[in-house]
Amino acid sequence: MWDVIRKTAEENGLVVAFVVIGLVMLVSGVISRKLTFGRVHGSAIAILIGLGLAYIGGKMSGGSKGLADLTLFGGIGLMGGTMLRDFAIVATAFEVQATEARRAGWIGAIALFLGTVLPFIVGVCVARAFGYSDAVSMTTIGAGAITYIVGPVTGKAIGASSDVMALSIATGVVKAIIVMVATPMAAKFLRLKTPRSAMVFGGLAGTVSGVSAGLAATDRRLVPYGALVATFHTGLGCLLGPSVLFMAVKFFAGK
Repeated sequence: MWDVIRKTAEENGLVVAFVVIGLVMLVSGVISRKLTFGRVHGSAIAILIGLGLAYIGGKMSGGSKGLADLTLFGGIGLMGGTMLRDFAIVATAFEVQATEARRAGWIGAIALFLGTVLPFIVGVCVARAFGYSDAVSMTTIGAGAITYIVGPVTGKAIGASSDVMALSIATGVVKAIIVMVATPMAAKFLRLKTPRSAMVFGGLAGTVSGVSAGLAATDRRLVPYGALVATFHTGLGCLLGPSVLFMAVKFFAGK
C-alpha cells in the first residue's frame, strides 16, 4: 500500500505539492484566526511553517533544497521555482484598474525609488555593524534588504560568496515577515483605504509577498495595487544593485 502511495506521489509531484501547500495554508489560517484573532495574517504563519519544514527536510535528506530533496515531495521544487512564482506575480496585475493605477503618478514613482534606496542603506549599515567592511558583502546584504531576490542576483553579479548571498536572502525574508505582520496593525495609521495609498505603500515597502499578505489582512481589494508597484522593486533593484549602488558603497567603503 505504501509503495503504491509513494509511486503515485512521485509520478504526480506537482499535485502533491499543491496538496501540501494547501494543508499548510489551512493550518495557518486556523492558527491565525484562533490564536492571533486575525492580527497575524495566515501567510506570515505559513512562511514560518514552511521554513520549519524546509529545515526538517534538509536534516532528513542531507541536501540543500529542503523538502524538495525528499523524493516524495520533489514537486515542491517545481511549484516553488521561478516559473510559477513569476506567473503568480504577473497575475496580480490583471485585477488592477488602469484609471486607479494612473492616480499614483509621481508619488508612486518617488515611493518606489525611496523604497529601493532606503532599505538598501539600512541593510548596508546593519552589515557594517556586524563586521562586514568590504563593498561586495555590504552591497549584497543591502540588496537583500530590498527583496530576497535582488540580494543573490546582485551578489552573483559582483562576486559575493555563497554565505553572504544566503545572508542577503535571510534579510529579505525577515523584511517580508515584518511587513506581513505589521501592515494590519499600522493600516489605520497609514490610512490604507484607497488604491492610491496601497500603491504608495507597495512602493515604500517593496516586498511583494509581504505587501500582498499584509494588504490581504487589511483589505483584499487593495492587494493588486500594492503588489503591482512592489513588483517593480525586483527589476529596479537588480538594475541598481550591481551598478549604481555597488559603486556608491565602494566609493564610501574604499575597498
